[in-house]
Amino acid sequence: MFWFFLFLFMLCGAIIGSFTNCFVWRLYKDESLMGRSYCPKCRNKIHWYDNIPVISFLLLKAKCRHCKEGISWQYPIVEISTSLLFGAAFMMAAKNIFLSGSFDSLIWALNDPYFVLRLARDFFIIFIFTVVFIYDFRWYLVSDKAVLPATLLLVLINIFLGLFWWKILLAALIGAVFFLLQFILSKGKWIGGGDIRLGLLIGAAFGRLDFLALTLMLAYFIGSVVGITLISFKKKGWKSEVPLGVFLAIASLITLFFGDNIINWYLGLL
Repeated sequence: MFWFFLFLFMLCGAIIGSFTNCFVWRLYKDESLMGRSYCPKCRNKIHWYDNIPVISFLLLKAKCRHCKEGISWQYPIVEISTSLLFGAAFMMAAKNIFLSGSFDSLIWALNDPYFVLRLARDFFIIFIFTVVFIYDFRWYLVSDKAVLPATLLLVLINIFLGLFWWKILLAALIGAVFFLLQFILSKGKWIGGGDIRLGLLIGAAFGRLDFLALTLMLAYFIGSVVGITLISFKKKGWKSEVPLGVFLAIASLITLFFGDNIINWYLGLL
């Protein structure tokens, strides 16, 4: 039964991944989320059987049924990644149940509002940081229309989960101020204004100063490694613009899954 629910949540993840691709595109084009999906090349509506995550991409051989233009590999990659992340989030939340192999414990957990809400929060964190990753990777932009409502929603969810409201707001404020100071000192040359809102989002997502600090350190470390690698291969110059939101999104997901383990490992070294 555990494996059935794991499959079910991974399937939901693939569907959310498909929605994420649509959401990001319509967000960028400032279009309504209502209405059927369409091909961005020929504008023809996409039938439901051509919109099945991953499977339709393979059956159509990565081409639009109508105009035969290529379909970006972004679509199946995001769908598969989101599916795997949803599955991992479920396993992380239910790891003790998985180890015990107790069906009754699993049913009890799925009927526990706290367990369900925490799992929903983790799913939403995966969704919003996937949006941030794609949007910043493609257009070097951070969308306030996605980030600000997500920040408010995560504040409310974390309050319902029992986190102290002032700790959540403090983490969000410090995350925003961290980037605001860099923005002021560099007069907008080091980072963009969208990164300030991302600091707010990260703080609100975790409501913990240690997780905020870990996410920031991971983001700058990953960004440095990627940046130096690209410069070494002459793909970027020292003054080239780098989408910091991409690294903040990756670091946030690492913190979501491994934050406590990394912090405990680090403290064990002291």
